[in-house]
Amino acid sequence: MRRRIFFLLLAVCMLLTSCGHNQKDEQKTSIRIGISLYRGDDTFINNIRSELEEKAKEYERENGIKVTLDIQDAKGSQNTQNNQVERFISLGCDVLCINPVDRMEASGMIEKAMAAKVPVVFFNRQPVEEDMNRWEQLYYIGVDAKETAILQGQMVVDMYQKEPESVDINGDGVVNYVLLEGESSHQDSLIRTEWSIRSLKDGGVPIEKITGGIANWERSQASALMEQWLLQYPGTIELVVSNNDDMALGAIDALERGEVTGVNVIGIDGTTPGLEAVRSGKMLGTVSANKELYASAILELAAGCALGKEAPKEYPLVDGTYYWTPQEIIIMENTDK
Repeated sequence: MRRRIFFLLLAVCMLLTSCGHNQKDEQKTSIRIGISLYRGDDTFINNIRSELEEKAKEYERENGIKVTLDIQDAKGSQNTQNNQVERFISLGCDVLCINPVDRMEASGMIEKAMAAKVPVVFFNRQPVEEDMNRWEQLYYIGVDAKETAILQGQMVVDMYQKEPESVDINGDGVVNYVLLEGESSHQDSLIRTEWSIRSLKDGGVPIEKITGGIANWERSQASALMEQWLLQYPGTIELVVSNNDDMALGAIDALERGEVTGVNVIGIDGTTPGLEAVRSGKMLGTVSANKELYASAILELAAGCALGKEAPKEYPLVDGTYYWTPQEIIIMENTDK
């Protein structure tokens, strides 16, 4: 009886060893990543898309694994994005990378991915914590919005402490500002608005708000608002605080049309046109995430998920779920860093 048990156990061990060998032999040589963008014409998102395409090529060269990116534009429609997710799954995508249209409506996409056992890497627009906690194969890559806002305020604080008259243009002891906000439902917009102003106040800049408005991250909407404010408050605006670079550029467009000078404009994102505006002196500064690192984190994490590997150690995940991309202040003096 003992001999029978011994040989039975030996057979089981051989079978398990054989299964492990087959899995190794069947290691993937190609992966397919479905990527859905909330809006392809968003300047920051377009920058990230370009970086992702470059990183996919780089990954192929370094690892010998073919990477197919199926990139789709949801054009601001959550329904369209839901359909894109269904299509990705039906096509056999190994992993999904989703830039949500509506962070409050991610649950439907998560349910589809969970049912199909397809991991999801969300980026740029963070789903609510309750949704992110539903499955261990859900990840988020983005920037810490509070840190972004504090850095944005700090660039003005530094300038004011060094040379107050460069911020308080008319020298009356008060810096009059206007505020351009992103989408009202976007968590980053809300946090950026609160903490950039708090950072200015905590840094001792004597600010006073003239007015503000929601421009939904868009250059044209911001330009229209700024043009209106210049007419309503002629000669009083000294600082434009914008939740992103595109809206800051819209404000600059309006200033140039009105031939208004001496107004400081600050943005966020470090987009290509935003950096050009800083370099040329049209924009005081911006806060830039390292977009190359941002895209690398998305691609490496997605590829790891597709291949069944552990998360790459170069991009440590907070709580096993979140990766926060480093950021820095960009002003004219360091635009060529």
